[in-house]
Amino acid sequence: MNDTAKKYWEDYWQGKEKPSTVTAWAFGVEADHLARLVMDGVKTATCSSREAYRIESEPLPKKEDHSIILNSSDEPVAIIKTTNVDIVPFNEVSEEFARAEGEGDLSYQYWWDAHVKFFNEEAEELGYEFSEDMDVVCERFQLIHVNPD
Repeated sequence: MNDTAKKYWEDYWQGKEKPSTVTAWAFGVEADHLARLVMDGVKTATCSSREAYRIESEPLPKKEDHSIILNSSDEPVAIIKTTNVDIVPFNEVSEEFARAEGEGDLSYQYWWDAHVKFFNEEAEELGYEFSEDMDVVCERFQLIHVNPD
């Protein structure tokens, strides 16, 4: 986590009971656009391939986790708290969850097409094989704070 994100985190929690851990990250594709959707309350969910977590030796998200959302310049723009995590096959992600991701025209078809493209590109980059029945980590979150800067 960069110094700006650390300062943002510390400043926000000053005088409050602060969670013991936090991660800072940007959305992989269109970081600024997706961060704006979070800040506007449109995007309340995200998903990732379970295989990417394994390959990158990253822990899976869990309920009550806090994250600092970064923009494409690695500047903190918001704090979110994970409210639910489910691991499901890609082809069993619900229409309601897809809509909660807040992207495109909010249709399931848009979500499906965008995520097939994303996961195929990620699979090629990380060295795993995309399949429609691969496990994805479906994370729901609530917006805690928007950086006023």
